[in-house]
Amino acid sequence: MDQLLIPLSKLNSNTQGRIVNISGGHMFQQRLRSMGIRNGNIIKVKTRQPFRGPVTIEVCGTQMTIGRGMAHKIQVELIE
Repeated sequence: MDQLLIPLSKLNSNTQGRIVNISGGHMFQQRLRSMGIRNGNIIKVKTRQPFRGPVTIEVCGTQMTIGRGMAHKIQVELIE
């Protein structure tokens, strides 16, 4: 079954997806894991600030804000 992978930074507000892949170095991935951002988790984009600003997300019941560059390295499959 083919799945369409989208960078988290491209999801619209109030849209959720399942994390499939995180690209980046070991320390970057470890930092995301410590924040609860792991493969298989459901992640929801709450808001996206304009002009390449930060993205507010919700994962495991916790809201946090991450940079657009970080969000671009998180690949998700869209959940409808």
